[in-house]
Amino acid sequence: MPNHKIAIVKGDGIGVDVVNEGMKVLDALAPRYGITWDYTEFPWSSDYYFEHGEMMPSTALKTLEQFNAVFLGAVGHPDIQDNITLDGLLLPIRRRFDQYICLRPSVLYPGVKSPLSGKKPYDIDLAVIRENTEGEYLNIGGFAYHQTPDEVAVQTAVYTKKGCARAIRYAFELARERGKKNHVTSITKSNALGYMTIWDRTFEEISEEYADIESDSLLIDAACMDLVRRPEAFDVIVAPNLFGDIVTDIGAIITGSMGLASSANINPDTSVPSMFEPTHGSAPDIAGQGIANPMAQILTAAMMLRHLGEYKAATDVDAAVLKLLEQGEILTPDLGGSSTTESVGDAIAQLVSG
Repeated sequence: MPNHKIAIVKGDGIGVDVVNEGMKVLDALAPRYGITWDYTEFPWSSDYYFEHGEMMPSTALKTLEQFNAVFLGAVGHPDIQDNITLDGLLLPIRRRFDQYICLRPSVLYPGVKSPLSGKKPYDIDLAVIRENTEGEYLNIGGFAYHQTPDEVAVQTAVYTKKGCARAIRYAFELARERGKKNHVTSITKSNALGYMTIWDRTFEEISEEYADIESDSLLIDAACMDLVRRPEAFDVIVAPNLFGDIVTDIGAIITGSMGLASSANINPDTSVPSMFEPTHGSAPDIAGQGIANPMAQILTAAMMLRHLGEYKAATDVDAAVLKLLEQGEILTPDLGGSSTTESVGDAIAQLVSG
């Protein structure tokens, strides 16, 4: 009987609401698949910051070493600058455990209406691989003449051949595994940002290793336009950290709801924990009201199951979410329904329990 040690970080806002439903689904399927969950919950959040002056303690990363995965809801508070919550919690975890792949699928499911006219189910079915530990997110830089009229801000972007290559190769392998359009699109802005040519050159070199996979390269502005006007053209997208962050939010909203946008921060080396968090934020304006859509968190749980080797359980969670969407009866307000967060979680838990 497999035993998986999971660090639970509910975080802020609706993170608390949706993680509860994700855990409910995980618990419901456990007996059917012979899984034992060993949860440890950590209070790291904005409330923790208000009390302690930090998002998590200095020992947190050492503590997380013993876990197989981190299951996280959302962090963010209107009274705390976003860079504090990001630099204080999410980025240190990604870097410490070298979670160099951010995988974010975007699928237009049956029963969900895209804001783009004329799009049918599965017209949009793509996955974005975002390089997750380099680029503009390394926080190398600072300020001079702070809070004066002559203030200067400098931020350094860091790209390594190794970092580019492993993300790009993961994208080609994913395109082959998906077996859909067999296509990988790279996104940069190397016409204006010359240092990004290291990414372009690496992409071209690796593409030659995959004769069965077609490939092309787009500038970020053209890619954003194409994601809106012809998203069905994409299969797997691979992009540096900043641009991957941008295009995944576009991918989430064109498929009908941020409440369906799952995400994983992955190190394929399972000797260290990967972190699983949905794309949506903490949405403090609806927190605790019972109207947040838990499906993104539950689909993120499926990604965690797959990473842990529980493939059948992951497939069944995906199928349960799809069934609810197709039936269209138990949906939260973002999808045009009137059901509660808890009732959606209950329905999916019942389906996966067998």
